[in-house]
Amino acid sequence: MQLLKDKIRTDAKIVENRIIQVDNFLNHQLDITLFNEIGKEFKRRFSSKEVTKIVTIETSGIAIACIAAQYFNNVPVVFAKKHAGLNMNQDVYEAKVYSYTKDQEYTIKISKEFLCPNDKVLIIDDFLASGSALMGLISLLSQSGAEISGAGIVIEKTFQEGRKLIQEKGIQLESLAIIDSIRDGQVFFK
Repeated sequence: MQLLKDKIRTDAKIVENRIIQVDNFLNHQLDITLFNEIGKEFKRRFSSKEVTKIVTIETSGIAIACIAAQYFNNVPVVFAKKHAGLNMNQDVYEAKVYSYTKDQEYTIKISKEFLCPNDKVLIIDDFLASGSALMGLISLLSQSGAEISGAGIVIEKTFQEGRKLIQEKGIQLESLAIIDSIRDGQVFFK
């Protein structure tokens, strides 16, 4: 997706040639025009799939998933919580995920009332690197018996090999900007 690649080239900040900060348009401040184009592109790429729900993980995936849901007939968006409050139903699916950027492991949870075996779920997330977050979401969906329609990723870092884990599961994976490497503070797309 050229619009996204251009935005990464001009607005992303590179940290230590391994972390891509996109806070100014994707993770902290949100570029809604860009998000609308991302939603349309996910709809185009998954147009042959039935989608009854979109699932993501808090926090950065939520806004992207909500905008994308408009293009999938306003299906519900369900997000896995990293920090379940006292008011969260205790009957949950849960999985462990490791955050590369925070260097921390989380237990993610989704209430069982929001996923069922009849659901056909599209996973949407902001980044794919090692694949831990996506594998955690896949685990939650497997626990629920829901069918996975595919996984849509905004930015993928191929040099961290998460794609391989997802492809081994036979899941359609669509990444809108695929980064092959980061060198000398510059992003190189596949």
